[in-house]
Amino acid sequence: MLRLEDIPVEVLLDNLLPSLPIADLLRLGSTNHFFASLCSDDTFWKRKLQQDFNFSDEGTARSSGWKFIYQGLSHPSTYVWGESSNGRLGSQKFPRSNIRGVPFPVKLRFDSGVRIVHIAAAGMCFFALDSKGNLYAWGTLNGLVYSLRSDGYSAPGKPAHTPMKLNLPTAMRAISCGRLHATSLDDKLNVWNFLSFGRPFRLVTPLLDGTTPDSTPVQVESGWSFSSVLTKGGDVYVWWPMHGEVKQLVDARNAAMDEEGLYPHATEDGTIPCAHWELPTDPYRLPELPRLPKLDGTNTEEMDVYIVKVAALDSHLIGLTNRGHVVKILVQTSDTARLEGWVYLPQFSESEIIKQHLPSASPDLSSLQDIHITHISAQFETFVAYSTGSSSVVLMGSHETDPNTEPRILPALQNINVISVVLGDYHFGALTSTGKLLTWGQYSCGALGLGDPTKIEPGQPGGYRTEQQRQHALQRGGFPPAVTQPTEVRFDHGEKRNRKRFCFAATSAGWHMGALVIDLEPDPNEEENTVPMPGGFPSDPGPSTSINPPGSRGIPRSSIFRIGFAGRGATGGSRGR
Repeated sequence: MLRLEDIPVEVLLDNLLPSLPIADLLRLGSTNHFFASLCSDDTFWKRKLQQDFNFSDEGTARSSGWKFIYQGLSHPSTYVWGESSNGRLGSQKFPRSNIRGVPFPVKLRFDSGVRIVHIAAAGMCFFALDSKGNLYAWGTLNGLVYSLRSDGYSAPGKPAHTPMKLNLPTAMRAISCGRLHATSLDDKLNVWNFLSFGRPFRLVTPLLDGTTPDSTPVQVESGWSFSSVLTKGGDVYVWWPMHGEVKQLVDARNAAMDEEGLYPHATEDGTIPCAHWELPTDPYRLPELPRLPKLDGTNTEEMDVYIVKVAALDSHLIGLTNRGHVVKILVQTSDTARLEGWVYLPQFSESEIIKQHLPSASPDLSSLQDIHITHISAQFETFVAYSTGSSSVVLMGSHETDPNTEPRILPALQNINVISVVLGDYHFGALTSTGKLLTWGQYSCGALGLGDPTKIEPGQPGGYRTEQQRQHALQRGGFPPAVTQPTEVRFDHGEKRNRKRFCFAATSAGWHMGALVIDLEPDPNEEENTVPMPGGFPSDPGPSTSINPPGSRGIPRSSIFRIGFAGRGATGGSRGR
């Protein structure tokens, strides 16, 4: 007799398991060792996150723990901190601090049932995506200009003091912010630009129509004042929404909408009814890659080499190839882009060269082998190239980096499995696979999130060097010195007891920062009932147990996590919707 176990694993993972309700899936996983292993497959849960929660791994190098993340997204929390001007922290009331800024994470409130799965920071605002593909924004997209009340959110300078839902004709799957604009990708792989919260426009061009791999967008990335898109075929396109021909088209369309009286104003329920439109334009295609050398363990002569990730600086774009090459190109204006080509950065790409730099940073790093760069990130004047796995390294460069420039290496970030690096103007953050967010750099009105510096013991990260300096700051103000040692951010400031929390995403820009966090312990002040999950979930999720976060040794059970986990030792479950 044919048994269920006799069906090929690929068929089970690709066809059977995705069609099962979560309760049945988890009960199946409790039947025997084979299905326990199959129903815990990381690749399966990674796909499940994308399908059910609109959660993408694009901004992280996480390679495991997806089942835990899936469970935690039943009740994620959003935290923000740093400079509070322009409404950028989504609230007008914050805990008092002796020094300017909000120096520790504060929880941002959303309507019940809203699950934020991605957050992105611009120069003076934030954007966020929820599990249904809805886009939210708060702060001011362009705080350098004024706005009239009558203009509503057609004006780039109109602040949103609390998170506002943007009413768009389609669901979004990705968002990337520059200083005064944002670029997004919708669920149909159309590319959008936001120069104001209320008048976004969609690019219409045969170059990005999705009919071929070369015209199918897979990533959008915003630089300081430009937008870019990477296609499945490895082509990179750029355009300048606030300059040149595109700006002329935008200004003409805005003038026409002014004549029509299309001024989006927020509704009572906190929604901005966007006056969206289409912009026919052909972005500029960046040059082909130069001939690149063979890297350890690869043969570039026998395999195509193409760009698989991009990251944007002020006036440069960083590229990462499928073989691990890190390249850089100047894209300051459309004219200079036509004159510049990609520049290969061997100091950030070649394992043997990187290993030569590591011992000078720390003798303990001399044992790392076979370093292969897999991820990049960038913002303003800084970029980062990093690897994961058994040889986890983080290499920092700048807009001035050339082929002979050695990377900046912070010993505290090496070999700790950093999965994401986020960058502000002068402060930085690194997220580890175990859910820890480490920050360093300048105080920047509290952007490090390490706490009120006047309440931190002198000499500790985030505080003043001496008691005398602390007392002086209490009387006359003044920021504490920069933090050189990456230090963990806590998410329980102001609470009566320490709370365990797991950070799974972070963002940074300007002088502010944000993070998405999972509670690992129940909050007695909040509802403990089962949280309804996205479409396709059963009305009876059944009994449940907790899942330990990656890298942990076990955590207390929390009813916040009840999504229908069955098996030995399960607690009694409650009925969902």
